[in-house]
Amino acid sequence: MQAQDPKPLEQECIDTVRILAADAVQKAESGHPGTPMALAPLGHVLWTEGMNYDPNNPDWPNRDRFILSAGHACMLQYCFLYLTGYDITMDDIKNFRQLHSRTAGHPEYGLLEGIEVTTGPLGQGFAKGGGMAIAQKYIDARYNRPGFDIFT
Repeated sequence: MQAQDPKPLEQECIDTVRILAADAVQKAESGHPGTPMALAPLGHVLWTEGMNYDPNNPDWPNRDRFILSAGHACMLQYCFLYLTGYDITMDDIKNFRQLHSRTAGHPEYGLLEGIEVTTGPLGQGFAKGGGMAIAQKYIDARYNRPGFDIFT
């Protein structure tokens, strides 16, 4: 089976992420544009079709969490937070990797809503994501009841 080409609007969304990522890294003269650019199609599918989130209620307990194992690909996450309505501005994108910026060179918990954990070295996000998945299963088992799933 051959993969289908994205529809024009989907391709425009993917290209927007790629351009934002490349421009921010270029302006900072520091960072890694390759991974965000390569993962833009995957990110588009996750953020538009797969994930449950609410930028107006970023601490919603039943939200899906987006955690990067490779923290250096954070411009991908910043782009999708910006494009989906989280409290991140174009100025934040433009200030990527600058001193006191909310868009640090790796995701930093507490600087922006939608950043679930601080990740940096490769594998750190993978370990944290595994722990968060275990915690979610615990919450599911503790609070969900037959026919009444609070958490999914």
